[in-house]
Amino acid sequence: MAAFGAVGRRQWPGALLVDAIVPAVVLLAYLLVIALAPASVGVSATPALTIWSVLGVLPMVGRRRWPWPSVVATLLLLLPGLVWPVALQTQGFAAVVLTYRAAARLPARQTALTFLLLWPATMAVGAAHRDTLGDALLGLLVDALVAMICFVLGQYHRTRRAYLQALEARAAEAERNQRVLAGQAVAEERRRIARELHDVVAHHVSVMGVLATGARRSLARDPAGATEALGSIEQTGRTTLRELRRLLDVLRNDEEPAEESGELAPAPGLPAIAGLVASVRQAGLPVDVQLDGEPYPVDAGIGLAVYRLIQEALTNAVKHAGPASAQVRLGFGPSALTVEVFDTGRGPAADADQRGGHGLVGMRERVALYGGELVTGPRPGGGFRVYARIPMDTLAGLSRLPDAGGHHPVADAQPQGRA
Repeated sequence: MAAFGAVGRRQWPGALLVDAIVPAVVLLAYLLVIALAPASVGVSATPALTIWSVLGVLPMVGRRRWPWPSVVATLLLLLPGLVWPVALQTQGFAAVVLTYRAAARLPARQTALTFLLLWPATMAVGAAHRDTLGDALLGLLVDALVAMICFVLGQYHRTRRAYLQALEARAAEAERNQRVLAGQAVAEERRRIARELHDVVAHHVSVMGVLATGARRSLARDPAGATEALGSIEQTGRTTLRELRRLLDVLRNDEEPAEESGELAPAPGLPAIAGLVASVRQAGLPVDVQLDGEPYPVDAGIGLAVYRLIQEALTNAVKHAGPASAQVRLGFGPSALTVEVFDTGRGPAADADQRGGHGLVGMRERVALYGGELVTGPRPGGGFRVYARIPMDTLAGLSRLPDAGGHHPVADAQPQGRA
């Protein structure tokens, strides 16, 4: 019974006036039919009939606000019809409206209770004033059919309302998911751009700093060497600007033309490792490159990840290893591409905090993007080691031939006699 009251409390204050429209229409239509009916029908619009008809439609006013009291009131107004034929007027319409409302809004148990309270009384009153048994049976059949129609229409309304609510919920959920996916895409793009900016700025600025220090120290005793170092700084600065322009171009709107597109370079890959190693050597860190296996072409994204991994590892060696040398090993295996970069410097003991910054996080994210694994840490013999393994599941369809020049660009980075 508490559900009836809960339904009533949810109604807004003006709903009572709106709910009175249906009873008013039913009452006016009924009185109009009675007034226009011929005298042979035996029913006339007497004051008693009018008053009782008004009482019969009043429970319909509270069908939403007070559904249970309305059902009880309709039942009490039906019972006098067992002994007073005039009493059965508009109460039948109230039973129809209330049962439809119960089927459309109330739980199954309360809907069944409403039917059991109203319709047996309605059928009994109708059958009590039939002249013959056939008329009584016909009346019962009509009442049962009306009750069934009320139930079916109410259930249809309930099902349609639930369906529309489910559609609204799914639309809201889809909108929320779309917002979440959009936020994830934006966050992922920001992380990607942050990795690119970190790799470009950290590497090139570190190389420029080392070259500037060497040029300053050798300016008086070796002007030619200082001039060469300054030229390398100039070239490194231009390279940095090109890569920054490439990254900033990604942030431009589609409507904004890329005015400097002619100056933009493609994303670096395995062929660019030779230039990377050369710039690190100019910064004063001897680098040895070793290739294991026959080189083969890889996806541009994997090539960029390998390039950035080697770049970050060598940058860390330039900044933290001190007087040392470094080695880069690329293993072109049948099922995986391996990358190993290590140095012979003083190791991470004195600068472990610097080595655990955004650089290693960026390495790990790049390798994980292609299903690979990354291992970093100090070497047993001293120095720092970075090792990555990227699975190559799709190599069966790739050609493993060298480029048109008969050699592989990465191999060009090897010093003579050391590979």
